[in-house]
Amino acid sequence: MANSAQARKRARQATKARAHNGSLRSRLRTAIKAVRKAIVGGDKAAAQSVFRTSMSTIDSIADKNIIHKNKAARHKSRLSAAVKAMAV
Repeated sequence: MANSAQARKRARQATKARAHNGSLRSRLRTAIKAVRKAIVGGDKAAAQSVFRTSMSTIDSIADKNIIHKNKAARHKSRLSAAVKAMAV
């Protein structure tokens, strides 16, 4: 395992970073679920509002390299298409 002081510190840092990244990933999933729930609810205005707030969350998490920028773009594109496809 980690025998040197440097290796022990790096292990501590990795544990801390993993917890932080996990919470950010959870925030991402929650934002995506919120948009999907609003779409199922049927209110297009509410879905658009939730979609706009979720986009900033997705972008910020991609900027921090928690997820790849292309994965963020894919989520945004699919959610956007789903909101646009809703009946007025």
